[in-house]
Amino acid sequence: MKSSASTNSKRDCRAGAPPAITDATTAASETLALQVKEKARAIGFDLVGVTNAHAPRHAQGFQRWLASGFHGEMGYMAKSAEKRIDPSKILTDARSVVVVGLNYFCEAPREGTRPTAGRVARYAWGGRDYHEVMGEKLGRLAAAIDECGGPGTRSLWYVDTGPILERDLAQRAGIGFIGKHTNLINRRLGNWILVGEVLTTLDLLPDEPEREYCGTCRRCIDVCPTRAIVAPYRLDARLCISYLTIELKGAIPVELRPLVGDHVFGCDDCLEVCPWNRFAKLSPVREFQRREMPPLTEFLSWDERKFRDFFRGTPMLRIKRRGFLRNVCVVLGNIGEAAALPALKRALADPEPLVREHAAWAIEQIQSRCLGIKSAV
Repeated sequence: MKSSASTNSKRDCRAGAPPAITDATTAASETLALQVKEKARAIGFDLVGVTNAHAPRHAQGFQRWLASGFHGEMGYMAKSAEKRIDPSKILTDARSVVVVGLNYFCEAPREGTRPTAGRVARYAWGGRDYHEVMGEKLGRLAAAIDECGGPGTRSLWYVDTGPILERDLAQRAGIGFIGKHTNLINRRLGNWILVGEVLTTLDLLPDEPEREYCGTCRRCIDVCPTRAIVAPYRLDARLCISYLTIELKGAIPVELRPLVGDHVFGCDDCLEVCPWNRFAKLSPVREFQRREMPPLTEFLSWDERKFRDFFRGTPMLRIKRRGFLRNVCVVLGNIGEAAALPALKRALADPEPLVREHAAWAIEQIQSRCLGIKSAV
């Protein structure tokens, strides 16, 4: 890597560019990078790598993805597009990006629990939002980086909240590769990885990028219930169950409701089938450990206060009571038995029109499936 940098610098000097980076400067940036990585591991991150603050590799692809409308109602992605393709617009004079990964893999629910509770994306199984868990660690890492750099060093951290193409940067930093399902895969941990970044003005020697290892495998594409992965590495979020149950604020399209199946919050189908998960290791982070959920019908009797008390501090709070009960109704419509009808009929009087609409749909589905009644309520 050093010899390559030296060759490029000589070529740049002949073109009138700034002087070549000296060996001493390279050695210093390498030493700093090693110090930063050591601190990241001590803080508790499972993966850490460094890349530069240049435009992400898939910047143009991201712009084409937006132009296709695949982001749906996630208008914030288009609004912050300029920053997403140029990290220097997020942190002026940014030189490096430290990318970290945290393993969140934990044991699956016992057999027989899913039909009553519905399926929740694995990252939301615990009692605390991963943004907070990661955020605390990233804040400590950013402070450590500033300390390593000394006076004048500035750092800014994000965890799935900032205008960053984080998976691009993660692959360029060498901590994993983007799979055909568009998620990050690490060859030692599989794809159960939470990603965070620290942008810094500190000059750190970048790591070698990771190459892609999907090969001819297409399990993630074939398993997707809604065919949201329209081509390898290309996701139409408008069809994705994670989008439909989390990002979408209004009614779930009627034609897609049966495909949601028993997913009440997010979807891991494409992640679960990845062959690289054979190397997955249980996470020691207690906040990620699964907690029990009540039966779906019970949620329909909860008011705003009870909903907030139960989900406070978890990722599921973000979709609010109306969004969660909308999802509950859809799942009951897909897998519920006649015993769920009384709770759904009570939900027809819910103060939220969104909940009432989906409850009526669920009642019709259950009556048609279990009782042979084809007319709507």
